[in-house]
Amino acid sequence: MTTRSTTSGYLHGFSEGEEQRLRRQARIIEHRIHVALPFQRSRNLLEVGSGVGAQTEILLRTFPDLHVTSVEASESNLEAARRYLSTLPWLTGRYEATHGDANSLDFASSTFDAAFLCWILEHVNDPARVLSEVRRCLKPGSPIVVNEVQNATFFLSPYSPFTLKYWAAFNDHQFELGGDPFVGAKLGNLLQRVGFSQIETDVRTIHLDNRRPAERAEFLQFWSDLLLSGCEGLSAAGKVDDETIEGMQAELKEVGRNPDAVFFYSFVQARARTT
Repeated sequence: MTTRSTTSGYLHGFSEGEEQRLRRQARIIEHRIHVALPFQRSRNLLEVGSGVGAQTEILLRTFPDLHVTSVEASESNLEAARRYLSTLPWLTGRYEATHGDANSLDFASSTFDAAFLCWILEHVNDPARVLSEVRRCLKPGSPIVVNEVQNATFFLSPYSPFTLKYWAAFNDHQFELGGDPFVGAKLGNLLQRVGFSQIETDVRTIHLDNRRPAERAEFLQFWSDLLLSGCEGLSAAGKVDDETIEGMQAELKEVGRNPDAVFFYSFVQARARTT
């Protein structure tokens, strides 16, 4: 029987390498997330779980009239975000990167007119509580966009048993840490439960094969980096052994060389509004 922890479900670490990986990830999937977002009329957006500021930069670049207040629980991520954003002078005065707890946001009710969350609910104990706090901070009629994982959708060809074994351990460990690697499929229920309306969910599928070999190669490298980012935590928890890690690395290299390789993964983007 699996026991859920009360700690954060973040298992990737907070190294400089992880900081760079998160920025690469944001660039690679930017066109899959930031498509016709409903923030054209928004001026004061709340971003919860802002990490190293990668999504913050994209939001501010996409919407030049927007001010973003970002909230991040990790002090190291927050410092990385501040360093990164400060190197972009055209963002000066357009953002505030703050330290805070998503379960208890330190803002008055009806402060913001939009909200954006990306890859945060998979790492928290109580996604409904986080969404409820976000709703409290939004003015009536404000849009919210939530992007989340649905890790049951992962498929790789050629068949890669070590990689699938590692992936199962990765998801099990995230669950035990208090996260939810399948929360994307639950976004509609969660948003409805806490009082949002006009809820829409869109399954965004990444299906890469011989039709787009360059994008497939780029994404396979990104996915390899994502998997390997959890190695230290999984090994320390006794979830994977060296044979599994080495086997996965060999399989991923083989998939990358295979001219008929296939990568498939889906995440969910949910959109809603406050009433």
